[in-house]
Formats: sequence, C-alpha cells, structure tokens
Amino acid sequence: MKEYEFWFVVGSQFLYGPEVLDTVEKRAREMAKELSASLPYPLVYKVTAKTNEEITNVMKAANYDDKCAGVITWCHTFSPSKMWINGLELLQKPYCHLATQYNMEIPNDEIDMDFMNLNQAAHGDREHGFIAARLRKPRKVIAGYWKEKSVQERLGAWMRTAVGAAFSRKLRVMRFGDNMREVAVTEGDKVEVQIKLGWQVNTWPVGKLVETMNEVTEKEIDDLMDIYRSSYDFATDDIETVRYQAREEIAMKKMMDAEGCSAFSNTFQDLYGMKQLPGLASQHLMAQGYGYGGEGDWKVSAMTAIMKRMGKDGNGASAFMEDYTYNLVPGAKYSLGAHMLEVCPSVAADKPRIEVHPLGIGDREDPARLVFEGKEGDAIVVSLIDMGGRLRLICQDIHCVKPILPMPNLPVARVMWQAMPDLETGIECWITAGGAHHTVLSYDVSAEQMKDWAAIMGIEFVHITKDTTVESLEKELFLNDIAWKLR
Repeated sequence: MKEYEFWFVVGSQFLYGPEVLDTVEKRAREMAKELSASLPYPLVYKVTAKTNEEITNVMKAANYDDKCAGVITWCHTFSPSKMWINGLELLQKPYCHLATQYNMEIPNDEIDMDFMNLNQAAHGDREHGFIAARLRKPRKVIAGYWKEKSVQERLGAWMRTAVGAAFSRKLRVMRFGDNMREVAVTEGDKVEVQIKLGWQVNTWPVGKLVETMNEVTEKEIDDLMDIYRSSYDFATDDIETVRYQAREEIAMKKMMDAEGCSAFSNTFQDLYGMKQLPGLASQHLMAQGYGYGGEGDWKVSAMTAIMKRMGKDGNGASAFMEDYTYNLVPGAKYSLGAHMLEVCPSVAADKPRIEVHPLGIGDREDPARLVFEGKEGDAIVVSLIDMGGRLRLICQDIHCVKPILPMPNLPVARVMWQAMPDLETGIECWITAGGAHHTVLSYDVSAEQMKDWAAIMGIEFVHITKDTTVESLEKELFLNDIAWKLR
C-alpha cells in the first residue's frame, strides 16, 4: 500500500505580496517534509493556491492520479473561499482540512501587523471551512498544532482510512458458491454496492476450485508446510489433513491472484468435490491480508479486507468474527466470539496451534484449523448491512478480555469481550440497528476511522458506545431513516 501519497494544498492570495507568498511556500514544503517522516504515507506539497484556476487544476489532477489517495488543505493566510468552489465541487478524492498554524505560540515581543498578515490561519481556516460546509462537501477536519503527536496520529489514521477507501473502489470479491440457504443478512444488492463502494462481487464455481486444487504440486505444498511450521505450533500428527488444507489454500490464492481478487467467501453447503471445508487455509490467507466471509457472506469478506488495509502496515489485527454465545452471570457478562474454523490469527494472544477435530457440519472430513485465544485490549466490531435503498455501517465499541473459562473441549479460535455500554444494552442496541451475526473485529482500526470511511463512501454510520442507550439509538435510527430517504 506504500505506493499511495497525499497532496498538500495550501491556501493564500496575492494581497500580501511576493515575500509573504514565498514564505508560505517555504513553510508548506517544510511542513510536508517533516510530517511525511511521521505519517504512514508521504505528504506531497503541491501548490500555494491563489486563484480559482490553480485550485481547479490541482483538484482535477488529484482525481486522475492513481497514486493520490486524498487531498489535505490548510490556509496559512486568508484565502477567499469563492475561488475554491469549482475545485472542491470537482474533487472526488477524500478530503481533509488540517486546521493548524506554522507557529505554536504567539510571540509576545515580535507580534505586529506583518506577523498578523502572515500568520492568520485562524482567519483563513474559518473562511475555508465555510465553503466546504456550504457545498455540503464531505471532509475530515483535524485541528491542532501540526507537530503534536496527537494531531499526527489522527492525520495518519485518516490517511489509512482514505487508503481503505481507495482500496475499496478497486476491490474484487471471489465467491466460491452462493450464500448459505435461507439466510437473510448475508444477502445484499451487489449492483448498489458496486456503485457506492466500488466492489465487484462475482461467483466462481467450486468445481473450478477443485480443478485448481488437483493441479497443485507436492513441492508447492511442501513449501507452504514449511511456512506453517515456522508460523504455528503443530498439535496434531495428522499431517495429511494439514497438507490438504495447504492444497486448498494454494488453489484459492492462485485463483484470487489470477482474477485480482483480495477477498473471498464460501459455504459449507457447497463443497462438491472437496474433502474438507477450508479452515487453516482460510485463516492463513486472512493472515496475509485477504478478506474472508463464511456462509457466502461477501459483505463481511470485503469489509475484512478493507479494515486490514486500514490497520497497521496495511495488514492490521482485524478478523472475521461471529457472535456465538453469552456468559450472563452477574458480574461476569461477556460475549464469546468464534466461528466454525475461520478466525484470523492476527488477533491471537499467543502463537496459534494447528489442530484437527471433527466439525459436525458440512458432511466432510475433519479439517485442520488454528486454535487460539484472542488478545486483551480495546477493539471494535463492525457490520455492514443492506437496508434496502441504502447501506448501514454499524460499529460497536468493545473491550476484549482473556477468556474467563479454559473451554478445553472447544477446538476453535475464540475471543471474549465486554460489549459497550454493557452486555444487555449492547445486544438490544445491536439488534435494534439490524446488526448481523457476522462482523469484523479489529484492534487496529478505530471507530473514528470507520466513521470517516462511511462518510467518504457516502453511507450511513451508527456507533454504539459506552454512552448509548436504547432510547437514544431508536431516536437516531428514526431520524436517519427520514434523512436518508430525503437524499
């Protein structure tokens, strides 16, 4: 993902003379260079914009430059915002307004009218902010001193979100078979999703996967087995079963790479010609950054891939997840998340183990899978649902804990968490909003990032926090329903 960059467009005007403009450009270049050393992607100074033509041209160029993942603006001086109208109207890339200033403090002995004319970002950023509000232009506003770590962290998080949006618009999802029969929430309007989010979601027959599996060589399997041994602990002597999972993984990866796909789904109801449901195979593919969705859930598959790209180093600790069961004991109320097999090892507390156990579903041989407990820490769970006419992204704050029970007979990866604001209220809010049983659980991606991603993509966002009540959420959903119908 390092091929992306962000453009720094600084606003000013001719009113202050050439010396001021030279100083603005010099400082803007300095800021871009210094910030680039602290941000996940380069910040490239483009122009000190002084005219309608300059602004329009740089925005048009940003739209058609594939390397440009977003535009960051700042007004060092006053920049009359009417000259920004054409450019902002044309801009199609994510847009962040950095409301900062070059100097941290007001110099008591030096401040005079020359200083005021040059250092009036407080003046210029408000003028600039008005026109974006007037245009109803979706954008991120980040205020604070540009050298402060907190400002740089927020700006870096927004950059990763913008890259997630760029990745979304190119995302292709490979479906092996269809959805699990009679399940509602995994369905959705693929045409609408391609229009809004850019995803291309198509089906490839399981028979083609079986053909590709039959073409995998023993040498290819040997090489992948070496990777398994270096990455995971073997807790099974059934090596042939593990090798079969390696065969499945190699075949799925070949098919996805050949078609430019970064996410996939399958279902235990369509395994024709296969001996095992992919378990370890799917988990190790997710560890490499591919998205996955069980039971044909292509929406959560795509969201897993996107949120991985939005995390640390472009492949963060985000995993396909499912709410399975609750611990409702007073004083110890937790949700237990797991899946039949397919939870990404990026969320593991310790080195995962490869084990082989019966599955009890799918009518196939016992599959190998990674077994582990999730790590402790604050996280979020996210669900994208189709409301019919619009998409809704639901995000809930959670706190993951070390599982309070050893569960020695549960041979799957699992994560236990406290839902916000508490288990019962969190359940009621999630169900009221229509949240799915499949989610993406992420330690790396924040709720703020998901809110920004939803704004960039133009979809509804619902956030369940420590302060959410059922009544406040019901009111929010009611008002959202009216607002989105009017769009």
